[in-house]
Amino acid sequence: MPHTGTTHILTLLESDFSGIVDEWVGAQIEEGVKRSDLFSDAESRAQSTELLKALAKGMRINENSDDFNFHADAWDDLRAVLADITRERVNRGVTPTEMATFMMALKGPLFGRLQDTLGAEPDELLAQIMLVTKLVDAFAIFTNEVFIAEREQIIERQREEMMELSTPVVELWDRVLTLPLIGTLDSARAQEVMENLLETILQRQAEVVIVDITGVGTVDTQVAQHLLRAAAAVRLMGAECIISGISPTIAQTMVQLGIDVGTVTTRQNIRAALADALNKVGYKIHRVQDS
Repeated sequence: MPHTGTTHILTLLESDFSGIVDEWVGAQIEEGVKRSDLFSDAESRAQSTELLKALAKGMRINENSDDFNFHADAWDDLRAVLADITRERVNRGVTPTEMATFMMALKGPLFGRLQDTLGAEPDELLAQIMLVTKLVDAFAIFTNEVFIAEREQIIERQREEMMELSTPVVELWDRVLTLPLIGTLDSARAQEVMENLLETILQRQAEVVIVDITGVGTVDTQVAQHLLRAAAAVRLMGAECIISGISPTIAQTMVQLGIDVGTVTTRQNIRAALADALNKVGYKIHRVQDS
C-alpha cells in the first residue's frame, strides 16, 4: 500500500529548496504570471521562498499524517503567508487567474522531482502526485477566497469614497446649506444622502437647505419620492428645504407622474434658490453701485 504522508515531498523541499524555488519562478515566467511590471525579481523570489518555507513547516508538523486538512493548525503559518501575499498582489493589480496560475506553477517542479525519486514505484508516485495536487489546489482555492474578500473590501471602500464625493453638503452661508446631487439617486444613495444631510444640519445649526438636482439626469417616481422624504426629514430637523434645478422637462415629468411636491419650495436654478434662502435667514443681495 503506498504511503500518502508528506515525507517524500518534505525531503525534496529540504534537499533541493533553492532548485525548487528557481524552477517555480521559471515556471511563473513561462506561464506569464510573474508580472515583472508589478514586482521586482527580488520581490517575486522572496514571495516564492516565503511560501515554500511555510509549506515545509506545515509538512514537518503534518509529517506521516494521511489526513490532509488545510484548515488544521499545522497550516496556520502557510495560510497567513498566502493571505498576506494575496492581499499584496490584489493591491498591485494581479488578476484572480494570475494568482491561481502562480500557485499552480508549483506543481511542475514537485512532479518532476517526484518522478525522478519514485519512478520505480508507480503506486507511491501516483499517491504523492495526488497529494501535491490536493495541496496546491487547496492553496489556490484559499488564495481565491482571500482575493475575493479583499476585492470586495476595496470595492466597498471605493463605493463609500465615491458616495462621500458625490454627496457633499456645503455651507454656502451662515445657516444655509446646499446639497448638489449628481447622477442617479437610488435607495441606497438616498439613505446615505439623508443621513449625511441631517447630521450636517445638526452640526451647522442650519435653517435652510438647498437640494440642487441640476445634475440628476432623470427624475422618476422613485427619485421624486426620495427627494420629498428628504425634504420632510429636513423639516423635522427644524429647517426648510428648497429644491432647485427644476427644469421644464423635469417639471413636465413630475406633473405627468402625478407627483405633488406639496409645501416644498422649488426653484428653477440654484441662483434663485440661494437668493430665497438668504432672504429666509435675514439677508438680501444688493448690487454694489459705482461711486
